[in-house]
Amino acid sequence: MLPLRNDPVLEALFDQANHIILGKPHALRLAMTCLLSRGHLLIEDLPGMGKTTLAHLLATLMGLDYQRLQFTSDLLPADVIGISVYDRNTEQFHFHPGPIFAQLLLADEINRATPKTQSALLEAMEERQVTVEGETRPLPQPFFVIATQNPAHQVGTFPLPESQLDRFLMRISLGYPDEGTERQLLQGQGGRAQLTHLEPVADRNDLERWKTASQTLFVSDALLDYVQALLSASREIREVCGLSPRAGLGLLASARAWAWLLGREKVLPEDIQAVWPSIAGHRLGPGTEGDVHAAQILQSVVVP
Repeated sequence: MLPLRNDPVLEALFDQANHIILGKPHALRLAMTCLLSRGHLLIEDLPGMGKTTLAHLLATLMGLDYQRLQFTSDLLPADVIGISVYDRNTEQFHFHPGPIFAQLLLADEINRATPKTQSALLEAMEERQVTVEGETRPLPQPFFVIATQNPAHQVGTFPLPESQLDRFLMRISLGYPDEGTERQLLQGQGGRAQLTHLEPVADRNDLERWKTASQTLFVSDALLDYVQALLSASREIREVCGLSPRAGLGLLASARAWAWLLGREKVLPEDIQAVWPSIAGHRLGPGTEGDVHAAQILQSVVVP
């Protein structure tokens, strides 16, 4: 396991997390990197791999207000954002906020909803606000979306459009556990049942402190050249759209957060390489196609 920055609260958070999500320290660190980079997270995997548990775990350990919304084919945008209801007594409309008004929203099986409902998240994910009936309403701070997604080949899924995929800073997968980890799960260790005993380890102030500290890490001009070379290489692939400037900024922010978690005071090329697959894969094509493109780019671009 990679070393962790010497911060008692951060160490306690990862220690608790690794006792719930067994055998997945890399995925946990990527998820935390995403949150420290002020990004939204997409978890794509088969059902039953612990996607929902991971989202609930992060919200609990960081003391965030948490809402879970199960996306289905009949879900409407109003079910996500909220709706105004007429009150006969006051003869006025009163807005009833939807589950999106939470610090951490779990959009469970997001690709089972129709594109119209998926698009209800677009403004919220980018602007941290929603517009309802002409009135703009700010969302709680901090605001994160963690969405789970079933593989596209499964029945009843609607692929996320490129515009929405680009708003997810990272896409990760948990995958099957190894033999030893699965035995622990079968023996009753880890898993969702343990969440009921958890108490928050960190709070909003800790999260803001970590986010601020991580984004001050030094990045050299040579490393910026490396980032630009990766972005340029992604735009030379004919069959897909290359990475956007938003993705480039997210790559740099994520590399800073990853390096900070490792206790570094500056970003190294290996920090860029560590977060690149999770940031580039879902932007360069569906499923494994995008992952292949991301891996090829990483191999072809020379480190300055």
